[in-house]
Amino acid sequence: MSALPTLVPVDLWSLFLHFLTLSLLAVGGGITTAPEMHRYLVDQTGWLSDTQFTSSIALAQAAPGPNILFVAVLGWNVAGLPGALATMGGMLLPSTVLVIGATRWARANREHVAVRAFSAGLTPLTLGLMLATGWLLAQPYLSQPLHLASTLALMAATIVLTLKTRLGLVWMVLAGGVLGTLGIV
Repeated sequence: MSALPTLVPVDLWSLFLHFLTLSLLAVGGGITTAPEMHRYLVDQTGWLSDTQFTSSIALAQAAPGPNILFVAVLGWNVAGLPGALATMGGMLLPSTVLVIGATRWARANREHVAVRAFSAGLTPLTLGLMLATGWLLAQPYLSQPLHLASTLALMAATIVLTLKTRLGLVWMVLAGGVLGTLGIV
């Protein structure tokens, strides 16, 4: 996917700072901040269209490698290589520094009540962010009558399988990809 020229000039520093801030909110992974990325890149700045945004995430998720690659694809589609470097640098820098420091401290204090409470408190936050991301990515299909029932059924099946089995998420993603390729969903 190549970078497409945008109608609005890209401020790389603002792009970097926005992703730098989002990095600190990405407690369930970078994908949990996709709704805010969408608001910023599509709604606020107009650097990407809805289709470009969704396609960027789909392409990166389908590619082998780390989940966070979608951030580089978004940046690439905004401003080519400088955009990819701005988004990835912004997303990785603070979280890397914070994780290294926090992990060292938490390991040394793992029996402390505050450490256990913090870990337990992150679970509902992460689940909420993941649900918001899933809802955002499902919107294009939920608005099409042809795909509404199958999209809702796939979402329900994923939730049930996640709660009732030990089936790995990678198998559910693979099944969704196969169903999509076959045109079922």
